[in-house]
Amino acid sequence: MKKVDLYTDGACSGNPGPGGWACVMVYDGTEKEISGFSPDTTNNRMELMGVIKGFEAIRESCQVNIFSDSSYIINAFNEGWIDNWLANHWKRGPRKEPVLNRDLWKKLLSLIEKHQVTWNKVKGHSGHKLNERADKLAVLQIKENHKK
Repeated sequence: MKKVDLYTDGACSGNPGPGGWACVMVYDGTEKEISGFSPDTTNNRMELMGVIKGFEAIRESCQVNIFSDSSYIINAFNEGWIDNWLANHWKRGPRKEPVLNRDLWKKLLSLIEKHQVTWNKVKGHSGHKLNERADKLAVLQIKENHKK
């Protein structure tokens, strides 16, 4: 099975506000950058979009290593939040509040079905080269696309 590394990030100027997402894909020594913009969004939505767009760019079943500084994303999988949300019909916490960004979580779950995925937490702004590049790409999307 092929191995792909995805370094993802999201950024938002205000929360909510204009946002950018990015993914740096690494396969067989080759790097590919993808990024995008949303005029009115949240930071967590942009974090999710970076991962989603990375998976959308993968054409076949692979072993995928996700590297993200987003506790929101990494903990959802590594701490079992997703399993709890599904078991509770997309409700969370003791008050059974609706899970935020359900539309994007559902999309992500459908995209990862065919892959073997490992979720890795990277400390943000700590000098990790490809995580830093994803961050810069996401921020650049805001700078280039947001009309002040």
